[in-house]
Amino acid sequence: MDNHSENHTQHSHGYGVYVLVWLALMALTGITVAVAGINFGRITVATALTIASIKTYLVLTIFMHLRTESKTFRVFVGVALLFLIISFVLLFTDYSFIVRN
Repeated sequence: MDNHSENHTQHSHGYGVYVLVWLALMALTGITVAVAGINFGRITVATALTIASIKTYLVLTIFMHLRTESKTFRVFVGVALLFLIISFVLLFTDYSFIVRN
């Protein structure tokens, strides 16, 4: 059997980075809960989605090590996120049309 060498480099973060990101995720979760109790009018959902997007970015880049993955894998994740954004746009367009009428 042939040993195939991989060009995949291992970039692990120290425990301190994981703890800081976890604390940031906990703080953002607390902010999400606090914002849910405040009525911002039309931007309430946008505020919640913005906070959720920040939390998603932290999880993808730090915990899932997306930053160190191959370009092909990052393209697949990007395409999935693109379709998610398209779904949200279609959902909220439909929702805003129903609310106005």
